[in-house]
Amino acid sequence: MSPTRPLRLLAISGSLRAKSANTSVLLALQAQASAEVTVTLFRDLAELPHFNPDLDVAPVPAAVTAWRKAVESADALVFSSPEYAHGVPGSLKNALDWLVSHEAFSNKPVAIINARPGAEHALASLRETLTVMNARLLDAACVTLPLTSNALDAPALLLLPAVRGQLEAVLVALRGLAEH
Repeated sequence: MSPTRPLRLLAISGSLRAKSANTSVLLALQAQASAEVTVTLFRDLAELPHFNPDLDVAPVPAAVTAWRKAVESADALVFSSPEYAHGVPGSLKNALDWLVSHEAFSNKPVAIINARPGAEHALASLRETLTVMNARLLDAACVTLPLTSNALDAPALLLLPAVRGQLEAVLVALRGLAEH
């Protein structure tokens, strides 16, 4: 990373819901970021076709190209995902499958924000998938928030000291990338 530009984070919500707690968490992270950090929310997860190795040849589908370019241009990725049936949603796993053969993903710094303490299976599943894909999990930037409701939007989340403090800890840990 160049010292003259902000740290670029790509935030990926595993939820496709319009009023998702995970998306709200990432929007709160975006709102809390300082001038040294830009947080861009990837909003086109639903546009990715079902992964098929037969389609993973040039030219790949346009949505896949856009996804891969977004990942490539980011200095680090931040995931927040709900738990569905003890795992990550299929749409998120599908997006990750499109990155398996993408060289720019290997050793990419990654943070995970788990919005709910009870979503341990999805968290473990996501960590396992990312580890197998050679992501560089930044444990200091991985947190579990104490949320119990989908009712809070990003501004309301930032009013909760525990949430605001943990999101700041994520940003501090990620800003450490700029020093390496």
